[in-house]
Amino acid sequence: MQNEELQQARIVERKSAQRYTALFEFAPIGYFALDMSGTISQVNLRGASLLGIERINLAGKNFLNYIADQHQEVFKTFLVATFEDEGIQTCEILVQLDTRTLWLSVEAKFGDFGTDCLIALIDITPMKEHQTQLEHIAHFDLLTNLPNRVLLSDRLSQAMLHCSRNKQSLAVVFLDLDGFKAVNDTYGHDLGDELLIALSVSMKKALREGDSLARIGGDEFVAVLTDLNTVEDCEPVLERFLLASSEPVTIDNVVLNVSASIGVTLYPQDNVDADQLMRHADQAMYVAKESGKNRYHLFDTVQDDAVKVRRESLEGIRSALDNHQFVLYYQPKVNMRTGKVIGAEALIRWQHPERGLLNPIEFLPVIENNPMMIELGEWVIDSALTQMSQWQAMCLNLPISTSVNIAAVQLQQPDFAQRLTTLLAAHPDIEPRYLELEVLETSALEDVNHVSATMHACMVLGVNFALDDFGTGYSSLTYLRRLPAKIIKIDQTFVRDMLHDADDLAIVEGVIALAKSFKREVIAEGVETIEHGTELLQLGCDLAQGYGIARPMPASDIPAWINDWKPVASWQR
Repeated sequence: MQNEELQQARIVERKSAQRYTALFEFAPIGYFALDMSGTISQVNLRGASLLGIERINLAGKNFLNYIADQHQEVFKTFLVATFEDEGIQTCEILVQLDTRTLWLSVEAKFGDFGTDCLIALIDITPMKEHQTQLEHIAHFDLLTNLPNRVLLSDRLSQAMLHCSRNKQSLAVVFLDLDGFKAVNDTYGHDLGDELLIALSVSMKKALREGDSLARIGGDEFVAVLTDLNTVEDCEPVLERFLLASSEPVTIDNVVLNVSASIGVTLYPQDNVDADQLMRHADQAMYVAKESGKNRYHLFDTVQDDAVKVRRESLEGIRSALDNHQFVLYYQPKVNMRTGKVIGAEALIRWQHPERGLLNPIEFLPVIENNPMMIELGEWVIDSALTQMSQWQAMCLNLPISTSVNIAAVQLQQPDFAQRLTTLLAAHPDIEPRYLELEVLETSALEDVNHVSATMHACMVLGVNFALDDFGTGYSSLTYLRRLPAKIIKIDQTFVRDMLHDADDLAIVEGVIALAKSFKREVIAEGVETIEHGTELLQLGCDLAQGYGIARPMPASDIPAWINDWKPVASWQR
């Protein structure tokens, strides 16, 4: 009985082994039994079929013999991990055969096959090829097979790091075809595409080893030229680009002629990020196109820095207006002969939160022809009228006649008189005759007729005008005759040096004589010393302002200054 049971058990065991062998042999997955060195002890039919080698020729061979060089170390590490760890190990390897290559997904476990490990292989070549196709589509232009914007961005970033490490430069070259739209419109997009393919081949030949060329859309290409020591190093490539893009191309018996406008910027001379480099090269390309096409233009970093500074300054001034950071200082004006204070000039200052009190020369030139100048000018008029109202309400013996400077862009607005009417109406307690508008002589250069008409319209309201910085323009006599200014202000540059410069003295003397001839009052700016005042009095100019009399001061200091003001005795003799 025991023998029968034992015999029966052996039959079951043999059948089980046969079933296991059949499963191993005919499984749709390739199986290999390997020792720790990678030597093959067993392989099933599918495994041999994957490699395309007879099973008899695989036994005793090392599996590493079939693995591509770049994956040898990967598989060795995989084997060691399989024998040292009880868990399942996985990896992907490239198998290099005589006529083909395979991508295999490998799974292995030790302990179920004697002293060897069993590895399972699945062919994932189609999946890998599809993945490669997708990656190619994601990184290359389908028409020209050049890198696209995504791959270009990566290559540019890598090239920038390389330049930084090696203390070299690179050039970003933005190339736009001239006349390509006409080709498309005339011959159709199919022929246009053929032209793009032909040009991309020609332009690629213009590159040096290590350079990259990408198509980023339409008829736009970008090249990255690396390992440059000087600006001149990229010029031969640029010339080759121009030549390659302008050579006639014959397609279907049609001769096509286009050219290229090229913009170039250099890194790290243009020390910005990759996106900004692309934008700067694009800007330079437009300069080349506007300059006549079929040429290249180098991005001007100095000019761009100036533009950035200007933009930041404009933003700062906008913020200062919105946050009430501008203030008015006032400089008294006096009659030197009588000692009487006759008024004050309102002068704008910027109470900058970081840089302190700024003079107008530090910010007004930035907005000279900007709409903000009009807004700021109206703020000055309104603030001066408000201050005049406050002085009047104090019932102090103060000269409330106040002058403000009017910029050219503000004065030349067609509705200046109407806007001034609105500002005056907001301060009904101030008589318009106490407001004096100072007009730069050069402000009226562009359109004397318009400025004259505007001044007449304002004078109807009761406002007075002074012609500021007189003598610095080109046609002073014309202005005196045609502009209805009540007062002429002698520019301080002539007054300041008249004591030791005969030419300046002659100019001052001439302006005073002209003012009297045209029956205008005259006031001198830049009176810095008693001697200046004495000389002016002798020349017949009684009115003055300047540091020798008083520096510009906050409105709150004006009452005390007037009370303490003591005229110079020698001026009143």
